Amino acid sequence: MQILFLLAALGLAQEPPLQIPPPTPEAPAAEPAPAPSATKTAAPATAPSAARPQTPAPRQTAASSGPSPLSFYSESFTFSWDRTIPLSINVDGLKVNSIFFNKRVVESGFLGALKGAEFGTRAQVEVTNTGKHPKVPGFAVAVIDKDGRLLGVASGGTKVGTVKPGETETFDLNFTQVKERLASGDKFYFAIELRN
Repeated sequence: MQILFLLAALGLAQEPPLQIPPPTPEAPAAEPAPAPSATKTAAPATAPSAARPQTPAPRQTAASSGPSPLSFYSESFTFSWDRTIPLSINVDGLKVNSIFFNKRVVESGFLGALKGAEFGTRAQVEVTNTGKHPKVPGFAVAVIDKDGRLLGVASGGTKVGTVKPGETETFDLNFTQVKERLASGDKFYFAIELRN
């Protein structure tokens, strides 16, 4: 009883989850009547427009209002843990040289205090811009085992700036939360999206 009182006093008692009702379907918006034209045209020889069903124009969504992708690439490859996997992918002048899956480990530390400490699991992607224009790449990777079970996913890319022409750069794609079985992977899916 004292523990419950203590939890309630500290505000640690769990509240029931918030119940959100499902959205109600929206009524289709009425289409505006066509504006009268200044000149009269001859009626078409086909059936009147009232006989043809009218379809509303598709709505713009938030996803399509952003910058459009320049290019997209996706493929699966054989997975290797803690080894450089050479790749030969070229997407609009962005050449993907290799990918490397491993855990980050501190090589040396202050008086050896942190030596050998692990701090994250990653896929490291090396790219070279062989084109004439700067590139803004985004990457995604998913690792699966022999039974097709998902073992982990990571994504990343350019946050500030671009990969300039002739420049080689590496990107760390971080695996978080679900990552402990990555070393037993069999295949990985790799996707690249370039933006202007």
